[in-house]
Amino acid sequence: MAKKAAYRKKRQNRTGMILVTIVVLMMLVVVTIKSVELQDKKEVYAQREAALLEEIAAEEARTEEIEEYGKYTQTKKYVEEVAKDKLGLVYEGEIIFKDEK
Repeated sequence: MAKKAAYRKKRQNRTGMILVTIVVLMMLVVVTIKSVELQDKKEVYAQREAALLEEIAAEEARTEEIEEYGKYTQTKKYVEEVAKDKLGLVYEGEIIFKDEK
């Protein structure tokens, strides 16, 4: 009788160990899969971050150009160019030559 009880206990321990091993392996597989997914997301986010940083740099350069143009529009040279090009105004005694097309 004692032999049967010992055999049964040994068998239950073996079954329990097998079940625990299966559960641990399943958890390992799930963690590995999720790790790969997170790595992919990390790469996508890194690419997106790089693109956004480039976009920020381009917008900062554009802002600088706009500021420079704003300063240029306040100069006398700009006013003279607009007066000549759009309004056709000239200084007194100035001669304008136009191409015939």
